[in-house]
Order: sequence, then structure tokens, then C-alpha cells
Amino acid sequence: MNDTVFGKILRGEVSADLVYEDEHAIAFRDISPKAPVHVLVIPRKAIVSLSHAMAEDAELLGHLLRVCAKVADAEGLSEGGYRVVTNIGEEGGQSVFHLHFHVLGGRALQWPPG
Repeated sequence: MNDTVFGKILRGEVSADLVYEDEHAIAFRDISPKAPVHVLVIPRKAIVSLSHAMAEDAELLGHLLRVCAKVADAEGLSEGGYRVVTNIGEEGGQSVFHLHFHVLGGRALQWPPG
């Protein structure tokens, strides 16, 4: 069982501002946005991070990236551009240990990010 806040969102124990869902993934607004649009895309399957994904997760990973693109399009980011990020491990900035992708946009983003 996934005891992270994302697991609780998936089980309906914690509410989230959903913007997309299907049988493999959900997407919801980040509660501490770092850009005007900041949506998190997570798999329903409990995977700690990208480095914990297995070969059999390849199709799911591709699906998650397509969901990121769908969310960006629905949020009006496709024309101006956006960023998709996943953090891996504590030093990589991961704070919730359930794989998730950040879809960020709505303003010019800086590089390097941090």
C-alpha cells in the first residue's frame, strides 16, 4: 500500500483539484505552485521514482508523458511552451516518494532551475 500523500489522494482520503484522470494516471494542481500553471501527473501504480521503474513499466511511463502533453494542451501551454520535470531522490528534490511529473508553464521559465 502507498502511504504517501499521493497514495491518499488516489484512495480518496485527501482531496485534490483534479484536471485529468484515466485508468492509469491522474493529474491535479500542485498545492504549492512554482509557476502560474503547475500540475502533477502521477501513475495509479505505486512506483517510488523513475529510477525504481522496471522494464515492464515502459508503456506506463510513455502514457504518463502523453498525459503531461494532454494536460499542457488543456491548460493552454502548448503554443507558448512548458516544462516537464521529475525529481529523483532527496538530492534531486523529490519530497513525495511516488513517481510524479511536474507540468509547469504560464510564464517564461529560467535555466538552470536550481
